[in-house]
Amino acid sequence: MQPASIAIFVSNDEIPSNGDAIYPFKQNSDLYWLTGIVQEDTMLVLFPDHPDPKYREVLILIRPNELKEKWDGKRLRAEEGKNISGIDSVIWLDTSDALLQVWIHLAKNIYLDSNENDRKANLLQTREYRFIEETKKRFPLHQYLRAATILRDLRAVKTAEEIVVIQKAVDITAKTFSRVLKFMRPGVFEYEVEAEIQHSFLSQRATGPAYGSILASGENACTLHYVSNNLECKDGDLILMDFGAEYGGYNADLTRTIPVNGKFSKRQRQVYNACLHLHTYAKNLLKPGITINKYHILVGKEADIIFHKIGLISKSELKNSTPEQPAYWKYMYHGISHHLGIDVHDLGPRAEPLRAGMVLTVEPGIYIQEEKMGIRIENNVWLTKSGNKDLMKDIPITAEEIEAYMKKA
Repeated sequence: MQPASIAIFVSNDEIPSNGDAIYPFKQNSDLYWLTGIVQEDTMLVLFPDHPDPKYREVLILIRPNELKEKWDGKRLRAEEGKNISGIDSVIWLDTSDALLQVWIHLAKNIYLDSNENDRKANLLQTREYRFIEETKKRFPLHQYLRAATILRDLRAVKTAEEIVVIQKAVDITAKTFSRVLKFMRPGVFEYEVEAEIQHSFLSQRATGPAYGSILASGENACTLHYVSNNLECKDGDLILMDFGAEYGGYNADLTRTIPVNGKFSKRQRQVYNACLHLHTYAKNLLKPGITINKYHILVGKEADIIFHKIGLISKSELKNSTPEQPAYWKYMYHGISHHLGIDVHDLGPRAEPLRAGMVLTVEPGIYIQEEKMGIRIENNVWLTKSGNKDLMKDIPITAEEIEAYMKKA
């Protein structure tokens, strides 16, 4: 932060659904990363140069209301907020307005947060953006700066403590995959597989799924974000399963593609092994110093070669493949990796070199609509100074391992 600056962070909205119901509350990721507080109506104020040390870090909580607590459950007391966040100064939201005015008058610059995830598509005006508008109207002569750029760099590099929590989410996901391998058989429905996943997550004390689980059998696997999960898993089909547990606010993100009947056909095995080759190739490239953009180009060139070998791309298509219009796009129409952490698609650089401490997915896929087949293989990788470390290295991944496990089950 620049000198004489104040930074203010606000929690997410409670979003109404229908009637008097609301969607499950999800805390603002930056606020959670800074405080560990998951409660609604929370704020954080950081003012390192405040003349009074007790106002340099301030956690703002909603005041507990006995009647409301009888309906909606207990809210944090000041001491509890202090213990969770490590912030000594805790005030109530209904007293914060006057204090914020005084603090802002002392500051030259105001850092405000916004959602700067490159994948953001929803234009709904959230509390962050309303707070930005309100603050600018009230204090128009201050200089306003972006907190998101600082948080992006901070959150992208995980501490050893964060890796422990991510690994726990991965371990829960690994046990869940083993359970699904035992459960899978022709005739079950995709939603039954999802139920097994949800049961396994909660029984292992996960918060729940990190995202909407994708259970895509047969040609459904060619739809990248297929979440209907309502069709029968048929004998002879593959099922692409993309799921992960959330634990302690951090996420795992696993994809495996398995035969519903426990045995890959010759063609399924050929395509699966091609995808696994790309997965291994990509994982070996992913090291500190490379950029995501350069990495995707290199993996794409290998995909062109591999897709030609398995009969998907002709020699003429391979010859005409260009960086702007690569031939492999017809059968792999998504990126190979994304950052992972508090958000499944976590904050992190794309054009700048990757750094030690970052966690990324590795997830090439091959989607052949004319063969009603989609295959994706995804692990979570932690970059270190000595190379990458696969946090999912103990989860069955080869066709032989998957078949052997399903046969044993």
